[in-house]
Amino acid sequence: MMPAPTQKTILAEQHIERAVQNMPFYVADYIRAKKRSSLSPRTLSGYLWDYKRFFDWLREEGFTEAKTNKDIPYTVLENMRKSDMEYFFERLMEEKIEKQQNVFVKRSSDSTTRFIQSLKSLFNYLTRESEREDGECYFNRNVMAKIQAPKKEESMARRAKRINASMLEAAEMDGFLHFVRNEYVTTLTSRQSAWFKRNRLRDIAILSLFSGSGARVNEVAGLLITDIDFVHADITALRKGNKLDTISITQSALQDIQNYLEVREAVYQPDKKNLFLFLTRHGGTAKPISVESIEKMVNKYTEAYLKGKRLSPHKLRHSFAKRFIDEGGSLVALRDQLGHNSIETSSLYTNLSQEEQRAVLRRMDSSKE
Repeated sequence: MMPAPTQKTILAEQHIERAVQNMPFYVADYIRAKKRSSLSPRTLSGYLWDYKRFFDWLREEGFTEAKTNKDIPYTVLENMRKSDMEYFFERLMEEKIEKQQNVFVKRSSDSTTRFIQSLKSLFNYLTRESEREDGECYFNRNVMAKIQAPKKEESMARRAKRINASMLEAAEMDGFLHFVRNEYVTTLTSRQSAWFKRNRLRDIAILSLFSGSGARVNEVAGLLITDIDFVHADITALRKGNKLDTISITQSALQDIQNYLEVREAVYQPDKKNLFLFLTRHGGTAKPISVESIEKMVNKYTEAYLKGKRLSPHKLRHSFAKRFIDEGGSLVALRDQLGHNSIETSSLYTNLSQEEQRAVLRRMDSSKE
């Protein structure tokens, strides 16, 4: 049995189903092709938001006489000039987004880059993979091939140092788990304490799993009981791109999961068919815990431990990765453990600890004396 989709994935799939009905036929073709190649629903959902914004802009700027986005012919995309696309992306970068009520911010460079990537993917499909009745692609001229995503003005070492400032060292991670197990309850009111004690073993198991595997939050949220291999200390998870993978976990994390499973049925009273590992109880019904709930939980505990500073589940993933390297793990093993597509991404964590660099510099100074 495969790991179940998270609530975010389900919502993404529902959005795709709705959004594609208002898209041109060639975008619907693209979506079907990418589903077959296992592009994740969340990625496709994000791309469809981008395409809606792009097609809206085409009609607003008079590039087409089509009354709806669904009616825009692919010849409009074929005839776009490089200067037209550059103008679109400039408009995006200047666009103000309402972050919350009456609070507007500029679109981030990462958001603009995502737009470029999504349109590159669509244009690549239309010019290389699509097929008309005559066997040819819809068109051949790919204007997006001339558009480059903004380069990141940050070295790997600099990015590593920035990440290092917001993560936990090995001793801090151990201290954090000890705090949640034994001390957090002393900071609570009697009412808060009762709620914490009810979910304590579940929360500890989730935090221990982050600490002992480096799994992503959506991978943890989607786990089923049947995904836990207690013999080999592995979990089966659905990675990015809908790739099924095996993730090794520490024995301590495995034990914390076992402790939670001993009370799971009594505390959450799930239906026998509900095999989600981590549950919450809402409206008298046991439901899988959501990604958002896990994120809030991690925020809450880290804020209490760090006296006001919050960390996300992804920062706990960074913390695991650094510890893995510090303990002698290889980059290849880390790549496989974290589910990265390349060694380059994993190599970021070799720059997280500056102590080796400092030690070399100290020896260089000593040799001059």
